[in-house]
Amino acid sequence: MSYLGEDIRKLGFGLMRLPQTDGVIDIEQTKEMVDLFMDAGFTYFDTAWAYAGSEDAIRQALVERYPRESYQLATKNAAWINCKTKEEAYAQFDVSLKQTGAGYFDFYLLHNLGEARTEYFDKFDMWNWVAEKKVAGLIKHVGFSFHSTPEELEAILKEHPEMEFVQLQINYADWENSAIQSRGCYEVARKYDKPVIIMEPVKGGMLATPPESVVKVLKDAEPESSAASWAVRFAANLEGVITVLSGMSNVEQMKDNLSYMKNFNGLNDTQMQILKRAQEELNKISLIPCTSCNYCAKVCPMQIGISGSFTAMNSLTLYSDKDMALHQENWLVGGHGLKRANECVKCGKCEEACPQHIQIRTELEHVSEELLTKVSKNSPSSTGGR
Repeated sequence: MSYLGEDIRKLGFGLMRLPQTDGVIDIEQTKEMVDLFMDAGFTYFDTAWAYAGSEDAIRQALVERYPRESYQLATKNAAWINCKTKEEAYAQFDVSLKQTGAGYFDFYLLHNLGEARTEYFDKFDMWNWVAEKKVAGLIKHVGFSFHSTPEELEAILKEHPEMEFVQLQINYADWENSAIQSRGCYEVARKYDKPVIIMEPVKGGMLATPPESVVKVLKDAEPESSAASWAVRFAANLEGVITVLSGMSNVEQMKDNLSYMKNFNGLNDTQMQILKRAQEELNKISLIPCTSCNYCAKVCPMQIGISGSFTAMNSLTLYSDKDMALHQENWLVGGHGLKRANECVKCGKCEEACPQHIQIRTELEHVSEELLTKVSKNSPSSTGGR
């Protein structure tokens, strides 16, 4: 089914987590992934000004190698990141045009609306500004990505009916989650007849490698299907969905996604019951719901390795292996030149930026107490060593 006059298949290539070699995006592997994606008949690519190196990478891997009309390219404007004037916010569009070389954007999003972030788009009059860009032919479709409550989403859609679509975080783990409220937000979008683009269907990779109890439920039902395939299919099964973004990081993930989405025709009642059982198993385990979007990192004055700390803490919770979790934390935090959880000054800026509404300061305390109990602030991780 087509939406907004665009014939887009149900799998989109999310460009937030592209493959890297030594901390640099691997352009050759990205090209291979783009080729596999396009050859299979999929055409939607999602990047953002805030995704470091992503817009430039997709210029090299896609824009310079394929006819412009053969794909749809989406990017986003994050006016809430270090913009003090409307001119600075508007300039993000020009940077995106230059970095992608796309000439125009098929889909342009106001990035991560919700709570205090929405105020930036209001005070900079971004709503009228994007409308002008659309009239000028530089944008085909205007919408926004959103990480907040159903009530706030409804208020925005009432105030701005001109928005053509909404991008929402939806996955089977968050469907009934009281913090994320995926189902409630989805139902508001449907109420206002706005088609939905789904992000984080695999919850930042967490549903690709879920706890063993969840894996057992899924493997007993379909031994050959990956855990990630269940997550993406759950999202693609919903009505009113333009496409489901998967942030693929290597060729193997791309091939796996293509294997089951190429001929996807929906989930049956039995499969939906299997996912309900998987949800029940997940609900028995309390994890930090971090998706590694790293919006917190962009505003942290101490350069704490927040997402890396949470990944390691979740590993400790799931597998009870402290040595493994510390090794993971050492690489994800110190190996990337970031500081440890025990150096947090509790300013709270991270919590204002977090789409998942995580009580980051409290969780960093837990990391310090449960994972870093015998590690000093001046250990190799806090100075960037491995």
